[in-house]
Amino acid sequence: MNGGDIGAVILAVLPLAAAIGAFVRPGAGPTLTLGTGLLTLGAALAVARQALETGSWRQELGGWGAPLGIGWRLDGLSACMLLLTALVVGAAAVYRAAEKPEKPPSEADRYFWPLWLFLWGGLNALFLAADLFNLYVTLEFVSLAAVGLIALAGGPALAAAWRYFLATLLGSSIYLLGVALLYGQYGVLDLEQMAGVLSSGPTTVLAAALATLGLLLKGAVFPLHFWLPAAHGRAPATVSAVLSGVVVAGAFYLMVRLWFGPFAVLLDGGPALVLGGLGAAAILWGGTQALLQRRLKMLIAYSTVSQLGYGMLVFPLVGSGVLAERAWRGALLLVLAHGLAKAALFLAAGCIVRARGHDRIGRLGGPQNGPAWAWLAFALASASLIGLPPTGGFAGKWWLLQSALAAQAWIWVAVILSGTVLTAAYLFRALAGPLTPAVPPVAVSRPPTALAMIALALALGAWALGLLSAPFGRLLAYPLGGA
Repeated sequence: MNGGDIGAVILAVLPLAAAIGAFVRPGAGPTLTLGTGLLTLGAALAVARQALETGSWRQELGGWGAPLGIGWRLDGLSACMLLLTALVVGAAAVYRAAEKPEKPPSEADRYFWPLWLFLWGGLNALFLAADLFNLYVTLEFVSLAAVGLIALAGGPALAAAWRYFLATLLGSSIYLLGVALLYGQYGVLDLEQMAGVLSSGPTTVLAAALATLGLLLKGAVFPLHFWLPAAHGRAPATVSAVLSGVVVAGAFYLMVRLWFGPFAVLLDGGPALVLGGLGAAAILWGGTQALLQRRLKMLIAYSTVSQLGYGMLVFPLVGSGVLAERAWRGALLLVLAHGLAKAALFLAAGCIVRARGHDRIGRLGGPQNGPAWAWLAFALASASLIGLPPTGGFAGKWWLLQSALAAQAWIWVAVILSGTVLTAAYLFRALAGPLTPAVPPVAVSRPPTALAMIALALALGAWALGLLSAPFGRLLAYPLGGA
């Protein structure tokens, strides 16, 4: 086995094994999680290096190939998603471990670390899976663990978790119905094999529509985003960071896998425009709603609805055939930059809430009334979301915009620019807090500086992504699977 193969095994197996250990011995949860994080980060780097050097490869578990066995598919896109997961989930775990609990631990808290590791393992398995059924199984791992983590917060988060559970269960059922239709029509589930036999037809179109509809619901793409703001806004900061930074990107990742894989024969024309239209609506609607929010975490949550819309523009812009590779790399780089920046925003917001005791935007005034390092992390992460150079957000948005301009797709150009203005407006509104004097002065607590530093590290990661856009661009080679 080469380094990439060993890394894949570690990524898929280690978090799940650690989850069992954390469940049996709850007191060892933080230690197991941090140890898992270090090994997982090393494995993700090994996988990324292998993909950069040799391109995509496949690993058959137990020596049994499809359709009898289970295979893992690793390429530049999956390597980038695995690396993003390791950074965001690992950083949020360190943040959680460093927090001083604001209330005495409850009996339910013993399940936090097992659910956290279960979520981590599910995400890694999702980005490795190579067939439709195992992708469904891993999506369920991720969704159920995410619902549990939200519910552990109690109070208003319980209702949000329940709504998330119902939405994700409905999405999974619709997706699975599409998979069942495809299996009944072609008798295969492996993505590569299906790409070789799938043809356009009524059954195939219906199956693709059902699978996509399920993923749009699980990914909270407009107008099916109704569950996301409350779930992300009311969850603890660490959970919100992972949900917005990585979990919702999992459904988008699978849509990309399907529509630039077996469903590619159906993408031309209507489907590409519909998916792009949903993305455009998400950018504008989510940005407008974020601008109207009065609470910081809800503003960030609606920002997630908006920012993931940029990724959806990959479908019409790549489909246009004009600078398709640049549109591909730009959209996916934006998703990666969003993951780092959005996790930084939620962790920084967590520090601010601990300092002020609330997140009402209109009452966050005064630089002396909040953690300065947390506000710095918030500002740097905001720069990436807006698309200021030299951040990863700038590189991705610039590539996307170049493709739209070259294709003379003026609607998409207008959406990208309008979304950027909206993003700047709602983030500058949030950043006005520390610049506004607090009258009368408000006493605040000081959360540990280490918490703000974790948020700052993720924000700087979004900037570094822009400086490293060339190697990441090679990893995100087009067509899918190239490197």
